Amino acid sequence: RFLEDATELDVDCISDGKHTVVGAIMEHVEPAGIHSGDSASVIPPMTLSKDLQEKVRGYAKEFAKELHVVGLMNMQLAVKDGELYMIEVNPRASRTVPFVSKSIGVPLASYASRCMLGETLEEIGFTEEVHVPYVSVKEAVFPFVKFPGVDVTLSPEMKSTGEVMSLDRDRGLAYLKSQLASGNRIPGQGNIFVSLKDEDKSRAVPLIRQLVELGYGLYATRGTSTMLYNEGIKTRAVFRISRGRPNLLDLIHDKEVQWIVNTSETGAEAMVDEIQMRSKAVVSGVPITTTIAALTSTVEGLMDKHDYGRFEVCSLQEYHRHIVK
Repeated sequence: RFLEDATELDVDCISDGKHTVVGAIMEHVEPAGIHSGDSASVIPPMTLSKDLQEKVRGYAKEFAKELHVVGLMNMQLAVKDGELYMIEVNPRASRTVPFVSKSIGVPLASYASRCMLGETLEEIGFTEEVHVPYVSVKEAVFPFVKFPGVDVTLSPEMKSTGEVMSLDRDRGLAYLKSQLASGNRIPGQGNIFVSLKDEDKSRAVPLIRQLVELGYGLYATRGTSTMLYNEGIKTRAVFRISRGRPNLLDLIHDKEVQWIVNTSETGAEAMVDEIQMRSKAVVSGVPITTTIAALTSTVEGLMDKHDYGRFEVCSLQEYHRHIVK
């Protein structure tokens, strides 16, 4: 059984064998199926309802109890149509523990070690989940620019070689900071190439409209261009890579495009086009946004940056000062 377009969650928690506390619930920006190490993760979750968050916390406590966990535990789940699906549970620390610890201001690895040595969470003084009044984003860093021609399509196979973290009181600005830090710098002006799968077109219209209001020019594949024209948004239409020229590869070569928004379609032709597109974009330094969730966060950040005029930069300690304990 397979899930398409599901949202993936990561959960890190700590247990002393009797009491379990959730460190954080992270929502992935990329859809389930992309390796968790290659996905951007957001604390607190962007779209997960309060009821589902409570279910996730309940699962964490039940699994920690049944598995007799003393120390750290990680869960990965998928959400589709309001239903939770368990992917895996690991009674160990995960790569997200440092990210979560920095986000919530709690040294989870240290506390887990103390639990393993016999202390209880009550003795340590960590008995309640920390709710942060800001947004933390973990973004992956990829080595593709070092290996021209390699397949850059994200998959269940992990390809990232590092990661960055960003924080802001505004979700969009936090995400925009993560793109800047990871090398996927979103331009403040210029032309955008847009190609959307059918399921994403209606959701993308208001976002594309906001980008036009910010002054961006638009190129689009013929199907997307027709849809946007019907919505009152003018673009310059080009061919799909496999169907003729001029196409996106020509636009990148001529430096006519500064940002690519492409949500993947299924099928062999679309896959071949996407591999060529990503490879050319990586070599040329053109940023790519591949999901509606990422586009939503990016547009939100661009709108807020336009209003505020700049990024606010604070230390971790300054953010932690706002946590209610």
